[in-house]
Amino acid sequence: MSRFAEVIVLARDAEEVMEPLTRPDPQREWHQCFTPVDDSVFAGTRTGSPECYAWVIQFQRHNWRNLLPHLESLPWPAPHSVQILVHDEEDDCFGLWMIYDGRLIEVPLPRTERKIFPDVSVTGVLSRTDRS
Repeated sequence: MSRFAEVIVLARDAEEVMEPLTRPDPQREWHQCFTPVDDSVFAGTRTGSPECYAWVIQFQRHNWRNLLPHLESLPWPAPHSVQILVHDEEDDCFGLWMIYDGRLIEVPLPRTERKIFPDVSVTGVLSRTDRS
C-alpha cells in the first residue's frame, strides 16, 4: 500500500543512538534510513560540525508501525530533549511526541484532534479543528 509519511527526530547528543538508523538493516520492517541534518544546513555551508540534533525520513509505504515503539526503546542520553514530529499523508499538520516517564507520548496540540484509523494510518489522522 502506498502511503507517505515524514518523520523528524530532534534530540540532543543522540548521534550514537541514531547512527544505526541511518544505515540499512534487513531486520527492520522499514527499509528507509534516517538522514542526519547537521548545522551546515542552518548555516548555509557545506561543512557542518560532528554534532547533529535532527534526523529526517520519509516513508513511502505503510510499513513503519513499529517505528515509534522502537524510538521509545532507544537509550537516549538526554530523553527530555527528544521530540518526534510525524506527518502522515492525511494529516493537516505534524504531530508531536515526547518522552515522559520513559514513555513516548503524543503531546496534544491546541486546535487539533486525532482520529485513529488503524487500517489506513500508523498514527491516525491529525486534523486542525479551526480550519474552514
